[in-house]
Amino acid sequence: MDLMQRLQTRLPAFPKFLGITFIEATAERLVAEMQVRPDMSNGNDTIHGGALMAFADTLGAVATIINLPDGKATATLESKTNFIAPAPVGTTLTGETVPLHRGRRTQVWETRISTADGRLVAKVTQTQMVL
Repeated sequence: MDLMQRLQTRLPAFPKFLGITFIEATAERLVAEMQVRPDMSNGNDTIHGGALMAFADTLGAVATIINLPDGKATATLESKTNFIAPAPVGTTLTGETVPLHRGRRTQVWETRISTADGRLVAKVTQTQMVL
């Protein structure tokens, strides 16, 4: 089983509920998609900020896991989200995560969430603790 298949099959229940699908996974870059569904909306037919944050949190955690030595785990230590534009129900979002720092005790990841036409929806900077 290749890395992409392992990531998809080992996804915990909540990210599975979100419908996250991995597109590309390397030590330097993680890309995934998520469809904005009505049950993710904020009441205004656009995605709820918490769903965007959960998408980015999942990507930062998975990117960290890809970069961890055997026997190590991770947990989110800090996350900062800038909401830039709404994403209506029905929109397919792409999240691209790249490392800013990969140390022995922490890793910092930046996630850009955008629409299919490239419109920036949110930018997230996240610190993952290595356990």
